Amino acid sequence: MTLPQVRGRLTENRPLADLTWLRVGGPADWLFQPADEDDLEDFVAALDPKIAVFPMGVGSNLIVRDGGLRAVVIRLGRGFNHIDIEGVRVTCGAAALDAHVAKRAAEAGVDLTFLRTIPGSIGGAVRMNAGCYGSYTADAFVSARAILRSGEEITLDKADLAFAYRHSELPEGAVLVEATLEGSLGDPEDLAARMAEQLAKRDATQPTRDRTAGSTFRNPAGFSSTGRADDTHELKAWKVIEDAGLRGAILGRAQMNPMHPNFLTNMGGATARELEDLGEMVRDKVFQNSGISLEWEIMRVGETAPDRGTN
Repeated sequence: MTLPQVRGRLTENRPLADLTWLRVGGPADWLFQPADEDDLEDFVAALDPKIAVFPMGVGSNLIVRDGGLRAVVIRLGRGFNHIDIEGVRVTCGAAALDAHVAKRAAEAGVDLTFLRTIPGSIGGAVRMNAGCYGSYTADAFVSARAILRSGEEITLDKADLAFAYRHSELPEGAVLVEATLEGSLGDPEDLAARMAEQLAKRDATQPTRDRTAGSTFRNPAGFSSTGRADDTHELKAWKVIEDAGLRGAILGRAQMNPMHPNFLTNMGGATARELEDLGEMVRDKVFQNSGISLEWEIMRVGETAPDRGTN
């Protein structure tokens, strides 16, 4: 297969496990790390339309199956991580980390503190309408720029993306390159103190040192935790998993974390298949116990590896 010339980095048969937080997954046919937007536009415009592309962030909310991806994986890097602040508007590259955006905004007196504890990058936050403490990316979203599969650049507003809980409508094959968010004014010291409190609460309740991909399943209630004292738990994913007796459940080297049962965990040496099978087992047992059908929040992509012993 002949691919277009690039100025960035193009690697054939690139294993993806080291690029995901769960540390699992087979190889992509190709991994493309564009030098800049022009490099990205020229590449996808010249690429055979029959070849699939898969935009990948920092792999914080992703299971790549053991058979890998029959696609060109596009991963944005340093040319796409700028953070520019003007008034209460923050324009950032899609590769900018959520935590870095929150911190830089706070230093400028702009409140985007809900992003501080969300793993991943701004591109993924827009794609999944990431949220925490009752606030969502959609609440702060102004616009985004994306490169279509044809190489055309488009600007998307909130109506274009049709945000919903953990979801947005992004054109197939489009690569987000930049987003503009708008926060409210706040005192930098107060915002820093709020983020420190959020971090302390997260570290006390979530397995931040384990190999996880954040929340495994969406909350059945259809909204994130609010962080308020009157927040109810009946329809939170962790609660229905615990009620089904699955806190700490293990399959191979995969586990529903004992500290927070909605965190699927690689205990070391797990395969993508073990992680996904454990998740499906949890979904089945939760449904049997409560009649609630959990929906995956973690994205699962690629092909399963052939079973051992098969030809």
